[in-house]
Amino acid sequence: MFRRTFWFTAGAAAGVWATTKVNRKLKQLTPESLAAQAANKAIETGHRLKDFALDVRAGMVQREAELGEALGIEAPVDAAADHELAGPRRRAALDPTAPASRTRKKTYPYPTITYNRNEDH
Repeated sequence: MFRRTFWFTAGAAAGVWATTKVNRKLKQLTPESLAAQAANKAIETGHRLKDFALDVRAGMVQREAELGEALGIEAPVDAAADHELAGPRRRAALDPTAPASRTRKKTYPYPTITYNRNEDH
């Protein structure tokens, strides 16, 4: 009697454990969860790339100082440059302060030919 009760309880516990495990895995494989995981990985990768770029920049400043010292050049090194990356660049076409001559449309010496595919039928 105790043997059957033990195996029944063990089977029920294994069933609950397996069901919980499968449901957890199914929730991880939903599109929303996969998108969130991908976004988290992208953010993490971005942070790692930024840290790498800052390390490279610090190494460049240090090496430049070493070379300047070895060559006898007394150029001041910007201390804030090794802690910050340059800001994003803007295209001239998107810049409202850009002169009109830079954003003007190019004109070509030949006429523009339009082709309507519906005329063939």
